[in-house]
Amino acid sequence: MANRRTSPSFAATGIPIIAGTTVALLLLWAFWPAINLTTTHRHRIPNYNGFKTFSGRIRNLTATVKRVNLTHDPPEPTFYDDPDLTYTITKPMKNWDEKRREWLDLHPSFIPGLETRVLLITGSQPNPCQNPIGDHLLLRFFKNKVDYCRIHGYDIFYNTVQFHPKMFTYWAKIPTVRAAMLAHPEAEWIWWVDSDAVFTDMDFKLPLSRYKDHNFVVHGWPKLIYEKRSWTSLNAGVFLIRNSQWAFDFMDGKPESDDQTGLVYLLLKEKEKWGNKIYVEDGYYFEGYWMEIVGKLENVTARYNAVERRERRLRRRHGEKVREGYCALWEEFLEAEGAGYGVDGWRRPFMTHFTGCQPCSGTHNEMYSMQDCWDAMEKVLNFADNQVLRSYGFMHPSLGDSASVVPLPFDYPA
Repeated sequence: MANRRTSPSFAATGIPIIAGTTVALLLLWAFWPAINLTTTHRHRIPNYNGFKTFSGRIRNLTATVKRVNLTHDPPEPTFYDDPDLTYTITKPMKNWDEKRREWLDLHPSFIPGLETRVLLITGSQPNPCQNPIGDHLLLRFFKNKVDYCRIHGYDIFYNTVQFHPKMFTYWAKIPTVRAAMLAHPEAEWIWWVDSDAVFTDMDFKLPLSRYKDHNFVVHGWPKLIYEKRSWTSLNAGVFLIRNSQWAFDFMDGKPESDDQTGLVYLLLKEKEKWGNKIYVEDGYYFEGYWMEIVGKLENVTARYNAVERRERRLRRRHGEKVREGYCALWEEFLEAEGAGYGVDGWRRPFMTHFTGCQPCSGTHNEMYSMQDCWDAMEKVLNFADNQVLRSYGFMHPSLGDSASVVPLPFDYPA
């Protein structure tokens, strides 16, 4: 029987070894999600009491490892320390790509995800609107943009001042964009969106990969530009511009006309210099004319509801923070259904632009009445707002009634 008993030497040394090994393995297992730098949702951590504290610490540690460092600014000099640097358009910027790259090297936490980092810029005049409901409309337009940026993780800057006294109306955006490029070297793309443009598909995300070889994206029709030479062949009220030396050079030109005509001129007369880096987007509503869109919104809603009724996964309740996963799922079904973009399709238009309505001044285009503009704005804003409110369990029962909402029943719209 003696040979079955644990010897004193093993009891003194073996148990501590096993215990130490066990503790080490448990710690390795517990912290493996953080060490492996994978997202925590792939690791199912039990919810019973013994692991609640551990799982919380793991999530915090993983988030800390992956999050950009917003407090780190090393003492090494950067372009910000140059006393000759100006944020105004009075002096050309030189060697911006090199300066920006040096700044990123000193702030390496901003490098992951750089290619898809976007800063959206919009704004309005510094004075109150002449139109009695203009300020209310601008607030709702701004809310729409904030909602979209929150859902997709974009930063946003709203400007209400003129950065250059002689560059106003159409051209006021240029000094604003220029200053934003300097203020945000961590952003790869600067996205200008006019105050009267509304995100109408809150799920659609910019297809940035298709613009990888370009520095400027604008909505237009190449045939009208190059064959008809029409000044209405594009709309410069919404554009993407890469944070680059090319962009500084592009914006340094002296404007002789409105921005739209000036851009068409550059595409026609200086195509070799600029045109190869300009992407004229006509594949979807990068910005769409409101009169072309408003009348089809009810039909679009009905088609989306029909898809949801057939597919339980699409109507499952979920937190707003995980919405992008459902956006991707929706994309699969929309492609399978042949939803299509543009006038002939029934996808939600990405963006509706109220060109000519002038919500702040009220001096609308005489082609349509003021009431037509205001009714259409309310409809489009509520159409977009319903997509946001869905995550909060409510919706506007009528697109023409901004004040009223109703709670959504479970499993809506089954």
